[in-house]
Amino acid sequence: MSAPDTALGLLLHLSGPLQSWGTRSHYNERDTLTHPTRSGIIGLLAACLGRARHHSTEDIARLSLTTRTDRPGVLLRDLHTVGGGLPAKGTVTTAEGKKRPPAQATLLSHRSYLADAAFTACLTGDPATLRTCEQALLAPHWPPYLGRRSCPPEGPLLLGLLPNPLHHLVHLPLARPRPRSGDVRIDFHSDAPLDHLSPRALVHQQNADQEGAVAVSELNDDPQGARTFRARTLYQRTLPGPADQCAGLGTAYLTALSAYLDTARSEGTAR
Repeated sequence: MSAPDTALGLLLHLSGPLQSWGTRSHYNERDTLTHPTRSGIIGLLAACLGRARHHSTEDIARLSLTTRTDRPGVLLRDLHTVGGGLPAKGTVTTAEGKKRPPAQATLLSHRSYLADAAFTACLTGDPATLRTCEQALLAPHWPPYLGRRSCPPEGPLLLGLLPNPLHHLVHLPLARPRPRSGDVRIDFHSDAPLDHLSPRALVHQQNADQEGAVAVSELNDDPQGARTFRARTLYQRTLPGPADQCAGLGTAYLTALSAYLDTARSEGTAR
């Protein structure tokens, strides 16, 4: 996977009551990461494009993903039951194609979510693929979701197909309340080195070198088809930002977002 192409990119706002970005989910334990995964975002795009599970996602899997955490949200762990209180023919089918006995009919599962979280995602790569995804996001074939089908996004999902998208990823208004004093810390995650997110691009530079250090780890969320995944390098960086970049929530955030995008379009830096 190549480093992000800063010439053109899709910017998405990922916000909703619940999100869930699983990486180690097995059987009845479904986890969530603290930020969107590659597999989750590719799944969102595939749903908008109308790609069934057996269809190839090779083109969108070549896109590079960088995310910004606007609000980390609160971890929520929920208990789900499946199959309880149903007649025998309506209970969960076993791997052998049989029905579970009444005493074992109810299945329990624990599922983790991020409540009230918000992220901004930047996808870069092949311009033709990005334009195809843009049209699909404007008129999705199937509803998009934030990691799980039970987690619909709240609007706006698509911010635009923009030139110099990583600059906008740094400078777009943050969907979080403004602090009473001091500056804010902004977390970024990417599948490419984060040197392109220079602290010099920020309005505020104090402690930039110390807070801008890049952390590197591995994450098993790079889809390879047929629900198989491979490990990929994850780059993480925290940069300081000015308090006035925090635009608040609800109408206040949408107003600030609209004003930013209108200004960018008038200056010829956005479509």
